[in-house]
Amino acid sequence: MRFHTRKWVKPEDLNPNSTLFGGQLLAWIDEEVALYTVIQLENPKVVTKYMSEINFMASAKKGDIIEIGIEVIKFGKTSLTVKSEVRNKMTRETILTIDKIIMVNLGPDGKPKPHGKTEVEFVKDRLENN
Repeated sequence: MRFHTRKWVKPEDLNPNSTLFGGQLLAWIDEEVALYTVIQLENPKVVTKYMSEINFMASAKKGDIIEIGIEVIKFGKTSLTVKSEVRNKMTRETILTIDKIIMVNLGPDGKPKPHGKTEVEFVKDRLENN
């Protein structure tokens, strides 16, 4: 799994228990997976279709640095399926796992559109081939 983004847990990210609010963490994951999908599918029009069970395993507190990991599970005809893990950057303790997140590629009409991709590509490889 590749860990792409780091977030610093700030006071405004906390719940009444003084730990990271789960809704904030899910928003960060959703944004990160959307950005990853936009880059992979080379289309800014993608949406979250599905998130499987979310397993909160530990909490984060103010001042912690967390990192969001994403791994591609499969390329569908109009979708990209990934899994995600969030961990504490300093301790490597797993905070959350999501086994399946499905993102759908959309056409100009807002309906699912085939993307034609079959494997993970890196931007640097695209640039070298041009």
